[in-house]
This record gives sequence, structure tokens and C-alpha cells, in this order.
Amino acid sequence: MILPGAIIVFIYHYVPMGGLVMAFQKYIPVKGVFGSEWVGLRNFRYVFSLPSTMDVLWNTLFIAVMKIVAGLIAPIATALLLNELRRAVFKRTVQTLIYLPHFLSWTILAGILIDILSPGQGIVNRVLGMAGIDPIFFLGDNRWFPYTIVLSNEWKEFGFGTIVYLAALSSVDPSLYESAVIDGAGRWRQTWHITLPGIRPVIVLLTTLSLGQILNAGFEQIFNLYSPYVYESGDIIDTMVYRMGLEDAQYSLATAVGLLKSVVSLLLISVSYLLAYRLANYRIF
Repeated sequence: MILPGAIIVFIYHYVPMGGLVMAFQKYIPVKGVFGSEWVGLRNFRYVFSLPSTMDVLWNTLFIAVMKIVAGLIAPIATALLLNELRRAVFKRTVQTLIYLPHFLSWTILAGILIDILSPGQGIVNRVLGMAGIDPIFFLGDNRWFPYTIVLSNEWKEFGFGTIVYLAALSSVDPSLYESAVIDGAGRWRQTWHITLPGIRPVIVLLTTLSLGQILNAGFEQIFNLYSPYVYESGDIIDTMVYRMGLEDAQYSLATAVGLLKSVVSLLLISVSYLLAYRLANYRIF
């Protein structure tokens, strides 16, 4: 049963790794990897000499870190609020509604966001206009674009995170709440001294594991939402690789950037799993 999956992984994940040699060549498609000129680390030096490289790296880190922080706060807060609901039907309905966007692709959601955030006819700017606020170009203004990316990503994914924390909340011993009530603790005291400490191992685990994704700011989302107007604040490593490799046909440079990102990501993932083991006793082997 494992064999078909292993074959697919081998073909699409391990065989293409032979193409990484292009990062050290002046790759010419007609000559192939065996006939192209070997240039060593020249591609890497050229990439770092580009004036936009540091901006792209900063954008990637900034957006990714904000997503990690938002992905920690919003699901926990929502799970705590849902945990206080006593009407099971209403609770399940809310869970379903906030979980639905998780199943939609960014191609679909991007079309929805472009419509509702339009500076001319979008419902968001219409509401702002009713409050006397000038229209905001959320997807075309460098000041707003990164935060729009983070908030829209959280709208899509926080429902999934909420379910994880709700599952963690179900493991907290109910007798602790009964004892707290007897001692006169209110709902806020119970949350601070019982609920949050009870799910702390899950919070630590998910936070440390997310460190390995700090260079993944979300290619599919940004690719569907960004434009040349917001390259300054929205261009990330993955979109830079896409433009270099597929639009400009600079295969060697794109491979060099992708390889550098993969090496750094491997180090971050290793560190995150080490921290997860030390702080939350989580291990995969």
C-alpha cells in the first residue's frame, strides 16, 4: 500500500533534485545540465548584489512572522469564546462557518477579495465611505498590502486552528473548574489559571513547529493578489523565483534562490523540531 505513494514521492520530489546543479551553472536549455558552463557560486553572488534582494527577504520574513503571530492569537481567542457557548447547535454552526474558507483555494478567494476590497465598488470601501473615510486601495497600496495579506490568510485558516485548540480544551479536567468555582473564581480567573495552562503544551508545540515555515510567506495567496504596484512590500522569495525562472527564463538564478531558501528552511525546521522536543516533548521518531 505504501509503494504507490513512495514511487510518486520519489519521482516528483527526489528525481527533480538533480536539477539543483543548475544553481552552479550558466544553464542553457539547449545544452542541458551536462553541457552548460559551470560558474560555481557566481549566481549566488549576483542574486545578493541585486538591489531588490534584501527587500524581498525582508518582505518574506515580515509577512511570515505576522502570519505566525496572527495564527497563534486568533484561533486561541476564538476557541476560548466558542468553549464558553452552551448551545451546541449554535456552537457547531459557528465552527462550520469559520472552517469553510479553509477548503477553498486561493484562486477562488482571491476573486472574492478583489471584489469586496475594490476601491470603487467593493463593499468594504462602501462601508468606509459611509463613515466618511476615503477609499483605500488595499491590494494596490504598499502601506496596506502586507496587512491585507495577513488578515485575509487568517480569515481563511483560523477556523482550522480553532478546531485544534478546541480539541485541546476538551482534554482539560472539568474538576479543576468545579474547584475554582468553589473557591470563588470567575470566568476570567478560570481562563487564566486553568484553561490557558491546560492547553499550553499545544500552544508551545504549534508555535515552535511554525518556526520552520518562517520563509514561507504564502506563494499561492500573494501570487493571486499582488501586482507590480506592490512589489516593494509584497514581493517574497517564492514570487521572485517564479518571475526569474518562468517569466524571465533565468533558470540558474531562480534555482540558486530556491536552493538557498531550501537550505535555510531545513535549518529552521531542524531547530523547530528540536525546540518542540525540548519544550513540548514532541517527536516524530
